[in-house]
Amino acid sequence: MKLSIVTHSICPFPNPQSFFLKPSKFPFQTPKFPSSPPTINVHQISKRRLNFYYYYNCNYSFARSSSGTATMCTSPVCITVKDQIDLTAKEKQIFDRLLAVLRHFNLQTQLRVAGGWVRDKLLGRECYDIDIALDNMLGKEFCEKVNEYSLSAGEETHGIGVIQCNPDQSKHLETARMRLFDVWIDFVNLRSEDYSENSRIPTMKFGTAEEDAYRRDLTINSLFYNINTSSVEDFTGRGIMDLKSGKIVTPLPPKQTFLDDPLRVLRAIRFGARFGFILDEELKIAAADDDVKAAIADKISRERIGHEINLMISGNHPVKAMTYISDLQLFWAVFSLPPGPEPSTSEGCERLCVACMDSTSRLLQLIELSSLTDDHRRLCMYAALFLPFRKTIYKDNKGKKIPVVSYIFRNSLKLKASDAETVLSLHLAAEKFVSLIPLILSNEDIQILEVEWKREIIAVPIASKLRILAGLLLREIKEFWRAALVLSMLLRAAIIVCSTNSSNNEYELDKKEELFNRIEKAILELGVERVWEMKPLVNGKDIMNVLQIKPGGPVVKEWQQKLLEWQLAHPSGSSDECIDWMRQTHSKRARTE
Repeated sequence: MKLSIVTHSICPFPNPQSFFLKPSKFPFQTPKFPSSPPTINVHQISKRRLNFYYYYNCNYSFARSSSGTATMCTSPVCITVKDQIDLTAKEKQIFDRLLAVLRHFNLQTQLRVAGGWVRDKLLGRECYDIDIALDNMLGKEFCEKVNEYSLSAGEETHGIGVIQCNPDQSKHLETARMRLFDVWIDFVNLRSEDYSENSRIPTMKFGTAEEDAYRRDLTINSLFYNINTSSVEDFTGRGIMDLKSGKIVTPLPPKQTFLDDPLRVLRAIRFGARFGFILDEELKIAAADDDVKAAIADKISRERIGHEINLMISGNHPVKAMTYISDLQLFWAVFSLPPGPEPSTSEGCERLCVACMDSTSRLLQLIELSSLTDDHRRLCMYAALFLPFRKTIYKDNKGKKIPVVSYIFRNSLKLKASDAETVLSLHLAAEKFVSLIPLILSNEDIQILEVEWKREIIAVPIASKLRILAGLLLREIKEFWRAALVLSMLLRAAIIVCSTNSSNNEYELDKKEELFNRIEKAILELGVERVWEMKPLVNGKDIMNVLQIKPGGPVVKEWQQKLLEWQLAHPSGSSDECIDWMRQTHSKRARTE
């Protein structure tokens, strides 16, 4: 039997609103957690799959609601916290030098390591981000004292960098930075803040360690390690307790804390996702407050928002972080859209975005793509999150149609233009993969092989045409092709659900994994897995000599494409054979014209 296959345009996702009315038909369900972790027979499953189950069932800050969507867990957790901080040899060397500076100049300054370093050391994690708070002098002044001490000891001095305060963007403190024993250290003064009734910009002054602790974003970040006394200080009285119970809490009332610096909302979400901690109920109410959402949009620079989001996406639990953002109704405050997107967004679109990311994350976890670097994985997560926007555009001031995804990267998050271009390429490649999948899977002869994105191919056998199409696609997306193939699993599942209008278990996670492996194996067997490194057999000068035409012009470009297709169809062909084919083809074409 011969099989005729003609693939055309990719249908968009179904209306997300209908998915949430009927969760059982939603192909991108967020994790389906049982009421308690399942019992696993380790003798019946592979180590790889066991790791997958462990990954999801041992991170219960993600829970399943009655609607089938992921929500924030409220069950308490128990965290192991050390009783004291153990210094590394490098840390001891740094702190001994700072204490020597105090003794040399007879300074009465208390040196305290603040925030994340203390938290991570108590959790038994290594941390190389050392921020030192000073109680009676500015960071720049102390850095200059460090350099004076180095000169007196006959050592080289170090450059001092100063990051100025910017109250308009909630950057209230001047920070000095210098390198000690090959480690960058930040120095800043302890501070107290006074807000007038009609101003959101505080009056800054030197404060006590307790005042500073209460101005921190979270209690778990308000801890100090006093270098002078070698002791941990918990001035809020809650830092260690919240660390042990796994809670994300603000030292002061959360709404005022967030209005003082709205970026703290995103930091609370990031730390909650990173550590699997529970967000305090009062904190969640404040984070979803309209005044706080407005402050995020108006008071915080888009660069700072983009930096926080990038840390979340690059972190160990990006889906949790995006779920928090969605559940707290912050999605559109963070990922702001341009006016007049076409088509307009549907109700529940943000949940669809998070569900796409979750489906991709679970599939990546299951198939364990070792070829994906951390940056590839980060961009794959972005591509999954914005997959529902892949066909959405808006018109700029000149009437030019611009992808909304590009706007989000460039304007909402102020991330690199190259990130936007890669994500757009992943979306396009994923759709192209969808059209190739039935052709690759077919074991029958194919009478017609045609895809919308490549209508014309040189005259070669059907099997060679498949190698051409696969090769051209991989040349476009290069080392991201496996990430694009993962995304295509989501698109293909959506199309099946669209066409059948039924809940089909064929495209559950295991089937997606099986399908991915089959397509990956087929591509490897075609021998195109590194096709973008293939050098052309014939260059532009050879083409002009054979055709006897002048340099440049569309004719040379057209023949370069045809010769590339010939080379893909004939992987063992030589340059002479390629040129002979070009002469014969050109001669036939000239006679017919």
